[in-house]
Amino acid sequence: MAEHRIDNDPAPKGLRQWPAWLGIGLAALLARLPWRLQRVLGHWLGGLLHAVLRDRRHVAERNIALCFPELETTQRAALVRKSFSELGIGLFEFARAWWGSVQPMRRGLRVEGLEHLAAAREGGRGVIVISGHFTTLEIAARLMCDHAPLAGMYRPHDQGAMEWAVKHGRLRYATHMFTREELRPALKHLKQGGLLWFAPDQDTRRGESVFVPFFGLPAYSLTSTHQLARLSGAAVIAFAHERRADGGYTLRLSPAFADFPGKDATADTARVMAAIEAMVRKAPAQYLWIHRRFKRQPDGRGKLYE
Repeated sequence: MAEHRIDNDPAPKGLRQWPAWLGIGLAALLARLPWRLQRVLGHWLGGLLHAVLRDRRHVAERNIALCFPELETTQRAALVRKSFSELGIGLFEFARAWWGSVQPMRRGLRVEGLEHLAAAREGGRGVIVISGHFTTLEIAARLMCDHAPLAGMYRPHDQGAMEWAVKHGRLRYATHMFTREELRPALKHLKQGGLLWFAPDQDTRRGESVFVPFFGLPAYSLTSTHQLARLSGAAVIAFAHERRADGGYTLRLSPAFADFPGKDATADTARVMAAIEAMVRKAPAQYLWIHRRFKRQPDGRGKLYE
């Protein structure tokens, strides 16, 4: 069994933290509801979010129109509604992953490709496990930790109470949690043969990024997978996860990328984004479309969401 790092940082206190703690407490309580009820509530919550989050709905509509121009208008609208429904369920999954029991999710679980992970780890080699920002992201990570000792890399929360709660929730199952600024300890973990999981598919202000194709459009993308593999000698594996219609989950590990890293960071980043695009095409409604993925464009204008 993997050794889990215990973080002894004290929980932040003070009046400014109270609203966050109230929200965290409510989420922890909701995490203990029966899973069947949570799925029903998740569909309802997704419908509510679709109605009230107009700006985010517009972003999702625009993203889906850009990425699936072949769909009819009614098909795109249905995909947007479905994506919000999946988001609602995903919020309950997040709460369960951090503070509840995932025993119901273990029933009917399918895990494919563990042999690829074993092959990549031969000789004590570290492995970078990449995925995308799907609504199943958190529950998939927790379920995979039953089978592989994953550590995670993440963007820390600005709100102190939320950062503390999420980090401690993730350390229930992850062996370590590294922020994006903790490059040296993350590299040390990989050089010692560890597994490091993260999702490099969002436009972020921090970190070296380049424009590469994503659904045929220029997308500003982190080169972190190339950089970490180059500096650590780790292999890179794609990790897809899907919430099935029957209520079960499928976790799928692909063979390690051949000849990775190469000499060109842009070419390697394009390969990573192509792998994530393939995941999205298999489960389009479960991708996090509310993120402005194409907000930055090579011409500097970035008006795709106006």
